[in-house]
Amino acid sequence: MQGPPDGASPELERPVGVTLEERESGSLRVGAGILVSRLAGLVRERVFAHFFGASAVADAWGAALRLPNVLQNLLGEGTLSASFIPIYAEMLEQRRDEEAARFAGAVFGIVSAVAGAAALVGIAIAPLLVGFFFYGFDAETQSLTVSLVRILFPMTAILVISAWALGVLNSHRRFFLSYVAPVAWNAAMITAMLVGGFGYGIEGAALARLLAYGALAGGVLQFGVQAPSAFRLLREFRPSISLGVEGVREAIRNFIPVVTARGVVNLSGWLDYALAALLATGAVATLRYAQTLYILPISLFGMAVAASELPELSRERSRGEAQDRLIANGVQAASERMAFFLIPSTLAFLFLGDVIVAAIFQTGAFGEAEVLVTWAILAAYALGIPASATSRLLSSGFYALRDTRTPARVAYFRVGLSLGIGAALMFPLDRFGVGGLQMGAVGLALGATVAAWTELILLKRRLSLRIGSIGADWSVLARLGLAGAVGTGAGMVANLPLAGQHPVPAAAGILGAFSAAYLASTVALGVRGPIRSLLRRKGG
Repeated sequence: MQGPPDGASPELERPVGVTLEERESGSLRVGAGILVSRLAGLVRERVFAHFFGASAVADAWGAALRLPNVLQNLLGEGTLSASFIPIYAEMLEQRRDEEAARFAGAVFGIVSAVAGAAALVGIAIAPLLVGFFFYGFDAETQSLTVSLVRILFPMTAILVISAWALGVLNSHRRFFLSYVAPVAWNAAMITAMLVGGFGYGIEGAALARLLAYGALAGGVLQFGVQAPSAFRLLREFRPSISLGVEGVREAIRNFIPVVTARGVVNLSGWLDYALAALLATGAVATLRYAQTLYILPISLFGMAVAASELPELSRERSRGEAQDRLIANGVQAASERMAFFLIPSTLAFLFLGDVIVAAIFQTGAFGEAEVLVTWAILAAYALGIPASATSRLLSSGFYALRDTRTPARVAYFRVGLSLGIGAALMFPLDRFGVGGLQMGAVGLALGATVAAWTELILLKRRLSLRIGSIGADWSVLARLGLAGAVGTGAGMVANLPLAGQHPVPAAAGILGAFSAAYLASTVALGVRGPIRSLLRRKGG
């Protein structure tokens, strides 16, 4: 490997302390990467909706993608970040570069071994998993789901290893590349559908299988995009599976509560789809379409801020008696940055969700009935967006304190509450429908929303006891709410002359009016937004 420049010591590239504006810049780089990858995901879902709509094959794909996703949820980005980044970032802050490199290599080897073994087990027991969780499917749909699951398990193992590269890059504040890498995964699936569907006329189950192979190839590409930069940052990459490397045992201790919590959350995701499979045909598909949009602002603004803050909060842990106040200030400032985006996102989904759903999905087999049912599910989810996103940030605060158990315990309670409420509501709501599609999945979304707010209240109360007040300024939230209301009104007014137009240009006009009115209102109300702050800093 190439050595260090003349006169430099052969140490890892090590970040130094950053200002508030630079932290905002970091979250914006994460958000930019997520935005690009999520836009690619929306294109993928639009192509998928064109070919599969809300059919039984679409239900099978949704179920098949959920089952192997257990690997990514248990071992992937969120779990690995919680246990790996705090230790690795603190080693970098303390200039212990050789120890950091050995630690990263050991984590890579252990994660690769565990993910590979789990994928092989998943392939072997795929029929049992599908039969247990999706017994509501008919025999043909179950058979298709099994074949898809067996292709997708290796994909998720590769994506878990890709999460290790993300952890290394984030610790070195290389945020954009790590979060834009999923574009390669999405591009591979889009290519598979377009070439198979339009190029060769493949359809139905055969096209779904081709899509699964495209997803597997995309997983390899996603890791390939990140790996060179991650290895270069480590200088001397030495993978191992040794538990004796410094930091590994602590990472495993921190990892176990998070992975068990993720296991419960993942089980909840399975059960959501299993419950949806008991409802009318199309429930699994419309639930998945709504979740694709619901997770977008959480990823862009919740995950972006939480991911960029975790390395900084972890470094602040090593700064003596002032650590609690530093972490509390960081969490509070990040909460207000998130609210700037989450409040308008929630209002847009609630009041303009039909416009958004139609613009993204209405094509081919996805018609007006699918739009309305997906919007109803999305609106129920939207009520919980601020809580879900903020909880991710508060969890990062606990992880920085090396406390992974508290978020895990709260997650257990949240999952049970979500499933209980969702199961109680889904069958009564399934009596109502539009165009042959029923509304039962709305009940599952409402259960998730109630549980998300409960989780936020519990996390905030417990973290405040540890480090002091962490709440966002209520005057800021009130002004953001008022600006969001003005934006919503502008969007609804713009909708009047655009109703009946093609969904894409109509959405551009309506959401453009919404965004312009919201941003103008924040300026008039004196709210300091993250984007304005960044532009002002760059402008001198």
